[in-house]
Amino acid sequence: MDSREQRRVRMRLPVRLRWATPLGQKIELGETMDVSRRGLLVSTKEPHTAGVPLWVTFPYDASLGDGQPEMSARIVRCAEVLEVIRSANSRERTQTESATAAERSAKLDQIARALALYDAPATFAVAIQLEEHANGPSNGNGHRNGPERRGSPRRALAVPVHVRPEAIPWFEEAMTIEFSAEGMRFRSHREYCPGDHLKVAFEDATHTPWSGAREFRSKVVRVASAPDSVALDVSVCRLK
Repeated sequence: MDSREQRRVRMRLPVRLRWATPLGQKIELGETMDVSRRGLLVSTKEPHTAGVPLWVTFPYDASLGDGQPEMSARIVRCAEVLEVIRSANSRERTQTESATAAERSAKLDQIARALALYDAPATFAVAIQLEEHANGPSNGNGHRNGPERRGSPRRALAVPVHVRPEAIPWFEEAMTIEFSAEGMRFRSHREYCPGDHLKVAFEDATHTPWSGAREFRSKVVRVASAPDSVALDVSVCRLK
């Protein structure tokens, strides 16, 4: 029995995955196997660990280059494609006895046998849950309906940025979470403290939400633990 709440549609479209590692960000291109309103099942060449946060571009168009929208998400589970195909085959046989389902099951069996016969490269089926941004008033601390202290409106936006302390030349590859005209919040694997002065540069200089200099001076105003992660959510205000 399928326990998923959202209806799934079998759909093959390119997708790009981006996640953080201790040595920087990694990117992998994959293809969806099925899609629902809140998640994707993606065929990848690399295994992925459940619970790891990442950013997803879907559908991904390689001809457009950088600047395509990215959605925050989390790995739910990872299994070998062959195992997923066999599981789907068994589930369809249990749910219906129609001739169409039997024919589909036979085709899935044929694909599974072909993969095993030709010893295809290890390919994984990765279930990804897309994160939903809360709607309604928020003061940036996770307390809804609290007083909003910011003077400019914010909007959710995930883009890669390079962040470094003002006196250090080595930058960190991070991802933004939200922006306003005067500040932003980004997810980091470094430790920052309120009052620290940082330099922020956008990875793609042609698609920046802020105009002006290549590097922007900013000041850390708030640091909070990211949900279910060792990462930190760092809020900064832009300095003139």
